Amino acid sequence: MKRSDFAYELPPELIAQEPRPRGLSRMMVVTPAASGSPRIEHRSFAGFPALMNAGDVLVLNDTRVIPARLFAEPKGAMQQPIEFLLTRQTGDMTWETWCRPARRVRPGDEVRFSDRLTARVLSKGEGVVTIRFEGDEQEIERIGIPPLPPYITREAPRDSDREAYQTVYAAERGAIAAPTAGLHFTEAILREVEARGAEVVRVTLHVGIGTFKPVKADEISEHRMDSERYEITPAAAASLNKALEEKRRIVAVGTTSVRTLESAIRKGYGRFEAGRAETAIFITPGFEFQAVGALLTNFHLPESTLIMLVSAFAGMETIRAAYAEAIREKYLFYSYGDCMFLRRG
Repeated sequence: MKRSDFAYELPPELIAQEPRPRGLSRMMVVTPAASGSPRIEHRSFAGFPALMNAGDVLVLNDTRVIPARLFAEPKGAMQQPIEFLLTRQTGDMTWETWCRPARRVRPGDEVRFSDRLTARVLSKGEGVVTIRFEGDEQEIERIGIPPLPPYITREAPRDSDREAYQTVYAAERGAIAAPTAGLHFTEAILREVEARGAEVVRVTLHVGIGTFKPVKADEISEHRMDSERYEITPAAAASLNKALEEKRRIVAVGTTSVRTLESAIRKGYGRFEAGRAETAIFITPGFEFQAVGALLTNFHLPESTLIMLVSAFAGMETIRAAYAEAIREKYLFYSYGDCMFLRRG
């Protein structure tokens, strides 16, 4: 299967630059058909609870985005600061990073972020600089900047993005990108979901640098995903396994929840296994879903691993039709955009 099978043309003005009002974004509801075009409904996310049935299990990814962009003082004759993007924590105070300009740092160098935080460069490889922080690690929260995707163009970072680019249920610190389908929820909408008899379960997958990496291989089977850390608590695993036994629908909020659930059920050979693990699962058309029965997701970049995942879930023709309709109806796309609710094909 070719990468180009997942291409589409998006007018630039449909790339959302500002966060949608929580609970009030547009929501496309897509029901695949056995043959022919899918059924497409245009709704508001305020009506999301009505899509939930008594007994459904709604699964949220409760990862919390860290302000992973940091700027160190210039070295030598440099005029501009050195930018570090934290991409993966490998130990206590130790991170793999993307560094710009990487040519100006060498192993052994000390870089200074503030009076309370410095870092030692441990190693430098192709595209990766590993650093160990020294000082007050909490300073990262104070001086760091949320790592918004590059298609959100801003002249300068905004303090407001610290909360706007965070779900209302974010709890477990560790992601470098938000699980953006969750940005639509309010506490009131979650309470309404539970009032309808659905159960809300939280899992954790810390979104990593793979979110930003494009698929470069022409044949998608040649692409390799970066691994990401996830955790399912014993209580969450018990709830999910009971839903399986009782054949109740599991509804995933976002592609990160899908990857967590489908990884964990395979690790447990058909049941959800509690604990911490890593996954590099790559979900493409032909994938056999064992856990997820419905999916809430945003509209994704062309030729990305995320549009491949939703195409696997709902069917390639269904997704092509839905995206074409979204463009005609001027939905807003990507992280701060509108959303779609997908039933299984």
